[in-house]
Amino acid sequence: MSHGAPTIQVKQHPNLKAIIISASWHPEICDALVAGAKRGLAVAGITSPTIKTVAGSFELPLAAQLAFDQGFDIAVVVGLVLRGETPHFDYVCQGVTDGVMQVSLSRSKPIGFGVLMCDQLSQAQDRAGLAGSKEDKGYDSALAALSVL
Repeated sequence: MSHGAPTIQVKQHPNLKAIIISASWHPEICDALVAGAKRGLAVAGITSPTIKTVAGSFELPLAAQLAFDQGFDIAVVVGLVLRGETPHFDYVCQGVTDGVMQVSLSRSKPIGFGVLMCDQLSQAQDRAGLAGSKEDKGYDSALAALSVL
């Protein structure tokens, strides 16, 4: 994990069926988060996760639920919700957070939560695992999900 986060010991799980689900807004950020999530899953020996893209972050919880219903064992969801001039940001952030938690608990399966919720694009760039980023939240979210197993 990055930026002073705790060290997580990850067991090997090369046979887990894993999926990374990404929102499609802000592709530079989301592509970097997906790459980080792939690196994180690789720590556990998961080298070929399925990658799925949905329209936006609000669709991530349902996509994770459908993936679990199709037999996936672990999911990592990534995206960026960027604050605008309306309350839309607050509703999307709350809906995504609550939805992901509901799916994880109702399916008893881990979901790595790599959805960035930022006031400015520069904050996302600092957290996305890009060259020069301070953090790699795609990687961190994969390790967080793996730590539950």
